[in-house]
Amino acid sequence: MAQGAEGAVSASPAASTPLAGARLVGQGTMRFLGFEVYRARLWAQPGFDADQYSAHPLALELTYQRNFTAEAIAKRSIEEMRRVGSFTPQQATRWQQALQAALPDVKPGDRLLGLYQPGAGAVFKMGGRVVGEVPDAEFSRLFFGIWLSPQTSEPGLRQELIAATRTAGQGQP
Repeated sequence: MAQGAEGAVSASPAASTPLAGARLVGQGTMRFLGFEVYRARLWAQPGFDADQYSAHPLALELTYQRNFTAEAIAKRSIEEMRRVGSFTPQQATRWQQALQAALPDVKPGDRLLGLYQPGAGAVFKMGGRVVGEVPDAEFSRLFFGIWLSPQTSEPGLRQELIAATRTAGQGQP
């Protein structure tokens, strides 16, 4: 899937780059029981190392194919973050509330962009404007780990998102 779409996204990279100096690293589709949930695209700056994703600024865009409430997204995100790392029940409650407040409800076609800054937190944009922030470095590392950590529940999607890092001179056979 990522292979066929790569040519289409390179058409005007400057116009669609959500992070200064970044390039599209990969894209893929999240499916559940055969239904499309969202399409994901990852941007990162040159030198991005997927195995050390939390050391690099990045942008992750999700284009939803279904309706979801902010509450449902936040709850599921906390569940998925537990696969990436451990945190206290108090952190889970605080983070779920912060994420629910930061995110809008979404409908098919909505594009939600998450910007990750190592050590700072996450900023969420929709339609080019900031809709919310979670200024917590540990939350942000685990949140973006939902897609980028080797412990993700969706390793196939992770591989599609980091596709360009695997072909950009890592010397793997």
